[in-house]
This record gives sequence, C-alpha cells and structure tokens, in this order.
Amino acid sequence: MNITRNFDLLANLKENHNFSIGISGKKNGKWTNYSTNEYVEAVNNVSYGLLKLGIGRGDKVAIISTNRPEWNFADFGASQLGCVTVPMYPTISETDYKYILNNSEAKVVFVESLDIYQKIAAVKNEVPSLQYIYSFEHIPNLPMISELLELGKKNPEPAKLKELIDQVKPEDLMTLIYTSGTTGTPKGVMLTHNNIMANIRSSQHLFPFAPGNRVLSFLPLCHIFERMVCYLYHYKGIVIYYAESMETIADNLKEVKPIAFTTVPRLLEKVYDKIVAKGYTLSGIKKKLFFWALALGHKFELGRKNGGWYHTKLKLADKLIFSKWRAALGGEVQIIVSGASALQPRLARVFTAAGITVLEGYGLTETSPVISVNTPDEAGRSFGTVGVVIPDVTVKIAEDGEILCKGPNVMQGYYKLPDATKEAIDADGWFHTGDIGKFVDDKYLKITDRKKEVFKTSGGKYIAPQPMENKFKESPFIEQIMVIGENEKFPAALITPAWDYLKDWCGKNGISFASQEEMLSKPEVLAMYQKEIDYYNADFGSWETIKKFAIIPNDWSIDGGEMTPTLKLKRKPIMAKYNTFVEKIYKSDN
Repeated sequence: MNITRNFDLLANLKENHNFSIGISGKKNGKWTNYSTNEYVEAVNNVSYGLLKLGIGRGDKVAIISTNRPEWNFADFGASQLGCVTVPMYPTISETDYKYILNNSEAKVVFVESLDIYQKIAAVKNEVPSLQYIYSFEHIPNLPMISELLELGKKNPEPAKLKELIDQVKPEDLMTLIYTSGTTGTPKGVMLTHNNIMANIRSSQHLFPFAPGNRVLSFLPLCHIFERMVCYLYHYKGIVIYYAESMETIADNLKEVKPIAFTTVPRLLEKVYDKIVAKGYTLSGIKKKLFFWALALGHKFELGRKNGGWYHTKLKLADKLIFSKWRAALGGEVQIIVSGASALQPRLARVFTAAGITVLEGYGLTETSPVISVNTPDEAGRSFGTVGVVIPDVTVKIAEDGEILCKGPNVMQGYYKLPDATKEAIDADGWFHTGDIGKFVDDKYLKITDRKKEVFKTSGGKYIAPQPMENKFKESPFIEQIMVIGENEKFPAALITPAWDYLKDWCGKNGISFASQEEMLSKPEVLAMYQKEIDYYNADFGSWETIKKFAIIPNDWSIDGGEMTPTLKLKRKPIMAKYNTFVEKIYKSDN
C-alpha cells in the first residue's frame, strides 16, 4: 500500500502484519502487550476523544514521556486529525517546557508521571493556549489517557475521522521537534509527513528482517532518531518492545531477545566497559583467553582481509568468548545501529568481530534524521566512517569542509524563525549541517568535527576536539573527557574518572583513601593518569597533544547540566561550571 503519512503505517500493519503482539511496553515490572487490532483501536479512540474535546487540524499536541505504547497512541491519534505533535524530553527544565508550550501554542499535553506533571503544573498558568492535560500513569485529580480512550470509545465518529484523514497531505506539517542543543534557546524543527516517510523508505535496508521479528526500543521517542526508526519498524512489520527504563536494558534484552536495537555511542561504550571489567575479574587461563579474544576482535577488518588463519582463530574466540557477549544481549542480536554522535571505530570493529554488526549512521533532527549510514551489506560499510549517503539524498562538502545536504528529508525550517531558517538553508536549498567532514574512497562519509567546536590556540593552531576525545576515551580510566584550550597556549583536558575501574586499580596497588577527592589527589593516581594521557597523545601532532589536565571529582550528566539528552557534551556550561579547574590549568602556566 502507499505509505505517505505516518498513520498510514497503522493501516499497513493491520492489512499486512496483523499480529497477536503488535507492540508491547514494560512498566512496574510487567509487560503489557497490544495486538495489532488493539493498537489501531486505541489510536482511533484517542482521535475520537480529541475530536470530542474540540481538538482538530493544525492544533498542537505535546507528549512528554519515556517510551511506552501510550506514546504511540497519542502520536498517531493526534496525527490522524491533522494535528501537529510536539514531543519533549521528560528531563528538561520548567523554563524550557514553558517556552516550548508557548512557542508551539500547544492545546493538549500528555504527561507520563507525577514528576513531569509537577513541572507542567508550575507553568500552566503562563501558557494561555493550554486547555487539557492527560497522564499516562495515575495522578490524583488529573484525567488519564484511559479516560480519553473511553471518551472516544463512547463517541465514535468514523465518517468524520475518515474525512479528516483524507485531508492530511504528505506535505503537511506532522511534528515540531525542539532541538535540545548544547547552548541557546530551543528551536522548533518543522518536519512534514513526507520528510520522515521519505527517510524511512531510504533507510529500510538497515533492517533486513522478516515481519514478526522483535526489537527493543529504549532511546527517547521524542528524539527524531528513535522515532523514525520505530516508524521504520512498523513499515517492516517488526514488533516493538519498549524497555522499562535505561537502568533495566540488560534485563529487558534477555527477556525480549531482540534481533536489533538502536543506541548512542555512550551507551555502547558502557556495555563494552562492563564486558571488559568482567574480563578483569577472571583469573588464570580464562582471563588469558578473554583478552586474547578481545585483542583479536580489535584487529578485525571487513572483507576477510585478515586472512584464513585469523578467521580460524576468530571461530575459536567466538565459541569461547564472543558467544557469551551475544548471550548477554539476549542471544539473537544481529544489528545495532548507532547514531547521535561519533562512535569509536574500535567498538564497531570489536562488536562486528563478535558477530554483532554495528552500523554507525549520521544525521540531524533537521534531516529527519538520516543522511548517511553504514549498511548490513559489507560493500556499504567502512569502520571510522558514517557510511554511504542514503538514496534520494545528496551531500557535498563546502570549501570550508562543512557538510551540506539536500533531499526530501530536509526540514521545512525553524518554527517562527525565518532568519534562522535562511541561515541554515541557503538560497540553493542546501542545508548547512554545521559538521565538518570528507569522503573516504569517494564513497564513505567521515565526520571530522563540529564546525562550531573546532577552536584555535593562541599560537594559531586549529584543534578538532571530538576525534581527540574519542581516542582518549579508549582508556578504561576515563569516563568522559573534554578537550579545551581556545585562545590559550596549548590544549588541555577536563576528565571525569571511570570510578569503578579506578577504585579497583587503587585496591590492587595498595592505595588507600577515605573519599573520592582524596583518591584523586594521590600522587600515584595522578601519575597513572599522566601515563594514560601520554600514551594516547602519541596519536596526535605536537600542537594538539594534551599538555595538562584536571580530574573532575563528580560525574557529568543530563540532570547536572553537562550533557544533552542524547549524551553529547554541553561545552559552554561545562566550561562555566568548572571554571576554577580551567583557571588552575592555565594560571599555573603563567
């Protein structure tokens, strides 16, 4: 069937993939399954309920929740009426909620839980457009989505709904997604049905699986990456299971046994670090075998370039070690797609060696999101790159190295911000990504840095921090690192430790301490970190090596304001928050 609008995916499911479990979610330790028919019925009842409330074409409907089936009910139920959905992260501030709700002029808000509702309640009197709030979970004195479903069930208007569905065109605005950004006020990215559906059609080769296979979803649905991918699952007839929380992913993987999932590099790094940490707890021959297999995996090349003897050894490593990695991820995972930020090439290499194909891709909210991606077929894969540009999308590299993109996936613009739109999309229709890149072998796109993150030292040397940070994070002692040094004599770094690994190292080396701060002040610890910095500095030119560093005695997080919801560093807030550490680094040099 012709799928040109997001809710056409539901008609496709019902017609071609009518399963007893079409979608499922886990909350409070219990999986709740919905058949395809129950799923479609719930969506229609949301549409009927909103109609009864007087909500219709062009109205804005906000959704603030972690991943769960009700998220989809609200999303598709609103879209069928020609409404525009406004998804938001559950973790942002009251100030951001107030700005986005007012800027979008939202009339309805769906909230998941009490903590989110309290933020909305604090600002709702300052949002004149807001008429209705519904919750997914029980909150005293607040109507639940179940009541809206019941309202719709009692007031069905199938003829009216069909009339409204028929009025929705592929070029109509489907959603406003406000970019979290690393600085500044959120901007509403305007995406049409066609923007996202075109991206789905051009990305469908990423999941070459038969209908009925299972996937686990845990990246936020309010982010375009996971939302588009979940639409793509529907397109392919793949059954979605929503994880209970970010903390229960390991257990949920074993329960669902998915064939694929999407992730961001930081989460994959943590999976890898846990696997390696477990290897260090082994002893004797088991420990030797583990690290032999690990070293073998890090040497993996595509196209069987390692030779026959290597693959003979890899088979043994797979039987003894890598099969256990796959078991920890549910036992059936074949593909992991990584996006949102740069992935360490060694992770793609070692997981692929372990029989789990990791596909790194690239895109932005403004491009719906995929621009390029590595493919399951090895002919479209290259470690250290973001793969080949997808069909129907064109990419060129500007004179200054910036990646420019044109295609049906490019947004309509920023909501109510014509000047910002003109700045992002030039007169010839090219979207300026803000990323610096190049083509490898005239085929594979490689991101070298963010245009706005490249900085110059006082000596006039340009520093690209992102590839440096990715390299230094290979150290098991470094949890996060931010390279600094704009207008200074030399590059330096702020480091957050991998606490468990560091504490274990201190224990093995007889280093006692009463607090984390005391541990970080130990000469042996500082010397060890200097040794790690020196080791990874060897990969860089003399002008870009880290000359000094400061170890931060606490973690960086979304709640702490140091990271975006997709786990990218917020560089300016970090510089402001840890200014005393920065000053100490550079004042001590004067």
